[in-house]
Amino acid sequence: MGLMNSTETVADEKAVIAAAEQALADIAAVRSEVAKVIFGQERVVENTLLALLSGGHALLVGVPGLAKTKLVTTLGSVLGLDSSRIQFTPDLMPSDILGSEVMDQDDTGRRSFRFVKGPVFAQLLMADEINRASPRTQSALLQSMQEYHITVAGQRYDLPSPFHVLATQNPLEQEGTYPLPEAQLDRFLLQVDVLYPELAAERQILLETTSSAEAKARGVIDAARLQEIQSLIRQMPVSDKVVDAILQLVRSARPGHGNATTDKNVAWGPGPRAGQSLMLTARARALYQGRLAPSLDDVYALAEPVLQHRMALTFAARAEGMSVRDVIAGLVRQARG
Repeated sequence: MGLMNSTETVADEKAVIAAAEQALADIAAVRSEVAKVIFGQERVVENTLLALLSGGHALLVGVPGLAKTKLVTTLGSVLGLDSSRIQFTPDLMPSDILGSEVMDQDDTGRRSFRFVKGPVFAQLLMADEINRASPRTQSALLQSMQEYHITVAGQRYDLPSPFHVLATQNPLEQEGTYPLPEAQLDRFLLQVDVLYPELAAERQILLETTSSAEAKARGVIDAARLQEIQSLIRQMPVSDKVVDAILQLVRSARPGHGNATTDKNVAWGPGPRAGQSLMLTARARALYQGRLAPSLDDVYALAEPVLQHRMALTFAARAEGMSVRDVIAGLVRQARG
């Protein structure tokens, strides 16, 4: 009996390793295909893909013209996801996103209501400039992000599976915008900062995007395969050392938990959802980079994108010119020892 259990365990381990190796190959193919269209911006592509591989949503923050929309469109093509886009404006209503009921009349004159689905019914939704919409409209989208269904006129409608939202936000022009409340920001697995490209990448952009034959991305996997990889990531083993590092890092970012720098500079810190996000994305990063288990480096590399939108500084810290990124970098240095 003991021998049989041992044999079954070995077989299970071999099956998991084989599944992981296939996932590594698929992820490598996805990375290669995205690189044909998006030049440079490796960190942005990596973090956005990590959010999708982890089954979550991401907030892309950057000035206009940095290919945020193109990245989302490319990922939809490469991952085989049905995608749609919403341009958020101050007059956008919840029904413009979710859909609405319309009245139909049949040949006999009988009238009935029919629900017409809105653009939220997609596997990959781009919410462009999400902070331009009113809080009411933002809430409609963010509720669907959390619950994966909507309710219209008392009727529940499930969203497609998988369902991912990649929202964009301009960090500069804040006039006429409605900043996302903290509780809604927490729904995003990662905040991905999109910076200006490096010189070599910008040169390639100039040459490649102004020629007659612009590169197009092809599909590498489909939605079902993406969900298999997402399931595999949740099964990856995480050592006690990595779990302890996640707990220490997240708790040290909260005021009143024994960290003097945090107590002085942080008004409020991340909740348990930050730890969950670190656990998932650290596993995804390990697989993305060809490893079968996450390390401490994965945790520390993801500290900023996971924590920065889940923390706020005190007025005094902001007056001194300090940023949330500075605080997180200090906490990572302390954690590394």
